[in-house]
Amino acid sequence: MKLDMGVLSRACLIDILNKGVTKMATINCHVTVCSHNKSGVCYANCVDIVGSSALEDYDTCCSSFLNKLHYSELTNNTLGPGRCECLKCTVETCTFNNNNLCKLDNIQVSGEKVYYYTQTGCESFELGR
Repeated sequence: MKLDMGVLSRACLIDILNKGVTKMATINCHVTVCSHNKSGVCYANCVDIVGSSALEDYDTCCSSFLNKLHYSELTNNTLGPGRCECLKCTVETCTFNNNNLCKLDNIQVSGEKVYYYTQTGCESFELGR
């Protein structure tokens, strides 16, 4: 899957503007080898949690993950000053998914010995639909 972060960022920004979202989720990241991780908080331009038919949290993943082994530190890559404020979620089975946006104030992204984005997961996932 090829991810175009420019298109994703614009889509997220358009969603925010159209829906009047004023408070975005904080993305707490326990994936220490991610280029966007700065002291346990995500600083990616936009985060996309995927796993459309997930039944458990390990069926989800953060497709914005970039391994520090291949990319330098990218903690200044946000749309504005500070942490990531653009969170898309295409996990249709999650209770907290509302029109591809997360209803939670903060989420937990995790993964141990991560080399690829598929080895990450959203610990905040809750099966609902």
